[in-house]
Amino acid sequence: MDTLLLPLQFPFMQNALLIAALIAPAAAILSCFLVLKGWSLMGDATSHAVLPGVVLAYVAGIPLIIGAFVAGLICALATGFIKDHSRVKQDTVMGVIFSGMFGLGVVIYTQIESDMHLDHILFGNMLGVGTADLWTSGLIAGAVAIILVLKWRDLLAHAFDPVQARMVGLNAGLLHYGLLAILSATIVAMLSSVGIILAIAMLIAPGAIAFLLARRFATMMAVAVAAALLAGLSGVYASFWIDSAPAPTIVLILTGLFLIAMSVRNWRLKLATARGSKLEENGTASPARTGDL
Repeated sequence: MDTLLLPLQFPFMQNALLIAALIAPAAAILSCFLVLKGWSLMGDATSHAVLPGVVLAYVAGIPLIIGAFVAGLICALATGFIKDHSRVKQDTVMGVIFSGMFGLGVVIYTQIESDMHLDHILFGNMLGVGTADLWTSGLIAGAVAIILVLKWRDLLAHAFDPVQARMVGLNAGLLHYGLLAILSATIVAMLSSVGIILAIAMLIAPGAIAFLLARRFATMMAVAVAAALLAGLSGVYASFWIDSAPAPTIVLILTGLFLIAMSVRNWRLKLATARGSKLEENGTASPARTGDL
């Protein structure tokens, strides 16, 4: 038992486990909306686009989190605006904007002298987070999670049918751009832990896993949070024993959970198909389910 609890005796491991637990619920709940809306590339684009904001914030001597949030918000809002006011499809707009901003960030970084490690920005530094990082990530992630839980019905209605949501009195524009702002804030919360590049896995994989396993959206959010917490905590713990970086280990576990969820989904479909065939042979109709995703 003492051997199993050995990682918990180190402060850097305690902080890594804590920040993984703090960011997991917000990222997981948000990932459910991103998966349903088909915004997977939006999360990827925004996570890459914060790089120039981080570098410029360092040059200006202001907190990096401010630059990251402003850059991510500009990317998200610009993507939504161009998509709504041009004939270019959304995936094309996102590809152009995020690659352009990421390239801009790399160019600016190479032109300045700094002790800021680019690897920590890109891949995270979970074992180096301090008290300030815990407070920042915890407050942002907590606020995001609360907003999503309180407004999940409105956001769900907008995700499925924006026109219908507008007809029932919801402010479609506010929901659309509000979700983009929440996406930027969540990426900022993950900046010091999983980093820019690996943040996309935390924003997509939990929702994808839950989508395969759950039939109702409330259940989907719960499953996504459970998957994110399981991957986050077990990834940090496993990285101690296999001497690897925590963030990539978390991503590998999320990938494994997704493959397991896909296998379970296929197994369920085979059982349902076989059951339906038996019912048809007996002349009985299969009962319909309502409220399924």
